[in-house]
Amino acid sequence: MSFQQPALDARVGVSDATTAERKLSRGRYNRLVRVTIVGGGIIGCAVGHELASRGADVRIFDMRGTGRGATQASAGILAPYIEGHIDALLQLGINSLALYDRFLARVSADAQQPVEYERSGSLHIANNDAAAMELAIAARKFAHAGVAHELMPGHDAMRLEPGLSSRMISALLLPMHGYVRAAELTSALAAAAVRCGAHMMTANVEEICGRGPGVVAVKTTAGLIESDAVILAAGCWSGRVAPMTPPVRPVRGQLLHLHFNQRPVSRVVWGSECYLVPWRNGALLVGATVEEAGFDETATAAGVTRLLEASAALLTDIPQARFEAVRVGLRPGTPDELPLIGPSSTMRGVYYATGHYRNGVLLAPLTARLVADLVIDGKRDPELDLVRPDRFGL
Repeated sequence: MSFQQPALDARVGVSDATTAERKLSRGRYNRLVRVTIVGGGIIGCAVGHELASRGADVRIFDMRGTGRGATQASAGILAPYIEGHIDALLQLGINSLALYDRFLARVSADAQQPVEYERSGSLHIANNDAAAMELAIAARKFAHAGVAHELMPGHDAMRLEPGLSSRMISALLLPMHGYVRAAELTSALAAAAVRCGAHMMTANVEEICGRGPGVVAVKTTAGLIESDAVILAAGCWSGRVAPMTPPVRPVRGQLLHLHFNQRPVSRVVWGSECYLVPWRNGALLVGATVEEAGFDETATAAGVTRLLEASAALLTDIPQARFEAVRVGLRPGTPDELPLIGPSSTMRGVYYATGHYRNGVLLAPLTARLVADLVIDGKRDPELDLVRPDRFGL
């Protein structure tokens, strides 16, 4: 684990001001930049919106439709100090979280639709001595790094969240963390991209191929599309169309959608076996399994049972919750758990934006900026050194 920044609670709504008129940015090209994006999940839509808002001619292809891959089973947690167990991932997460307020405000204004978003912190629970020791060690590291946090005994945590189990020994509060409703954000990104001039295409991309100097094409079920740049953002399906097969594998995640008459907790809660994400309407997300199951997207009784038992150990009212749904998604994992972002070293005009594993929602703002800077301006931001595709020969 690891943490920072004061708590913030914001509902990003529709802006009354009209979106400022945008100039077409030709960047290093002498004409409008043509970009094809393969994948319509949160990464593909975020990159598409950023590029379209800078004046690129953007087409986003997804056979399933927007947000039907890993995104549909995302809890939308924004917690770099928890997910960032690798130094490079921690740095990327912190940098991306710092962009979130402005990112959400801009997306919501461009889309003309609201997105539920809170920075009310996360509370990490220890129900046994070993877990309590881990929290104490994490707190010492945060203190040394100057990261905002509060380590508290269980009875103090019960005052913050009365619904939690009385077996709690201690808890660690990280005030800068939060969540965003991933489906709302993906929908808003797609709408914002379209309002900025992008085209959403429901078609299957079969192959990426070169078409001569400065031109790269994608072969789709809707025909051959020529572009100046192709962005591969197809998650765990990226290997099916990439010129070189990236080491991105599917990792199944099952997520429960429960509902209470009123919000059972006021912030994201983490235990040793699961996490809880409370929405304002009383919904509670419980996640998530991590399963090596290939491309099997089946919900299982074992996965549901595991999550129900783990969540009941955290929250006493879990048995009274209304069961709404099980969501299943395939996360794109890589061997080092870092995404692939940047240009291909084997085919000019191809860029990777894939392999985000459990951090696609968190890293969406930063990924969009990094890719757009590359494609439009040829600018290579320093963060790209952490996620270079050529570390795998791509």
